[in-house]
Amino acid sequence: MASIRYETEAGVARLVIAQTDKLNAMTFEMWASLPGLVARAEADRSVRAIVVTGEGERAFCAGADISQFGEKRDSQQAMTAYDDVFARGCAALAGAGKPSIAVIRGICFGGGFGLAMSCDLRLARNDSRFRIPAARLGLGYAYEGVRMLVTKLGMGPTTDLLLSARIVAAEEALRLGIVNMLWTAERFEREVCEYLAQVSSNAPLTLNAVKRAMIELARPEAERDVASVEAAIAACFASADYLEGQQAFRDKREPVFSGE
Repeated sequence: MASIRYETEAGVARLVIAQTDKLNAMTFEMWASLPGLVARAEADRSVRAIVVTGEGERAFCAGADISQFGEKRDSQQAMTAYDDVFARGCAALAGAGKPSIAVIRGICFGGGFGLAMSCDLRLARNDSRFRIPAARLGLGYAYEGVRMLVTKLGMGPTTDLLLSARIVAAEEALRLGIVNMLWTAERFEREVCEYLAQVSSNAPLTLNAVKRAMIELARPEAERDVASVEAAIAACFASADYLEGQQAFRDKREPVFSGE
């Protein structure tokens, strides 16, 4: 059954997109479940980072499950509802107070591309491929989606990806900033585990303050809530973790942070 499976281990919540027979294409119901899954990870004090990944080796996510379009996108009202549930799912990851990281193997197309770009970071295997095929399907690409891509990739790469609908190989994706880190299949699992362990061992309040700043910087300048960033930074300096970090430095040991 198509679903997004929720797992936790070692301070990391994993949202596993599971519909392998369709290259992990996302159904309407899967998009709708995303905000609740992100909220679950946010509420779990043991979780320091949220990972989104696809089940199996062939795909991160091939995009929306097109087999549902006849039912879910057959009228203006239905299309609006579908676009809204997609936007809310992506916004939940982009707006999470904890870092969100896409771990990508294989195909990352369409809605899967948008989902990955909604995460703070993207770690990919070097056989991954990326594409926004809207122009080959006759779909209108949402304004907010275009704005987000321009913010993260720039005007030129975004225009190219949307107008050409071409497939981008992993090495070019790294150059364009679509992915942040890229490893061979032999190194991928080990490197990803080490990177996630590094992130999840850091001070939670500092991670939250960084994420708060990134969220505000992604907004138009007139809409930014700088006070919320300053409050998050102040919470770091008032925390027990700040004292722990200093003591661990003096003791030449690894800090053990509690998030308090």
